[in-house]
Amino acid sequence: MSPAINLLASTMATFLQIYFVLLIVRIFLSWFPNINWYDPPFSIVSQLTDPYLNIFRSFIPPLGGIDFSPILAIFLLQILSSVFASFQGAPAF
Repeated sequence: MSPAINLLASTMATFLQIYFVLLIVRIFLSWFPNINWYDPPFSIVSQLTDPYLNIFRSFIPPLGGIDFSPILAIFLLQILSSVFASFQGAPAF
């Protein structure tokens, strides 16, 4: 595999791992109802993760007040991360 594709795959895998951590932080913070999502550290996490989560919220509505869309969002993110990670270790043709 060419070095450019290897670099791109490595960069995407790293980005997806960082985004995974941001999603986990967002999910844990949603357990605290007194958090003001307009304060700077929380608003940044919300602005970065909500567009991705809203994709899944559009077709998985909350059931009983519990939002199950992050489960599917994390699952898809992990699949994409493993695909890009597999490109890194693929032999050159």
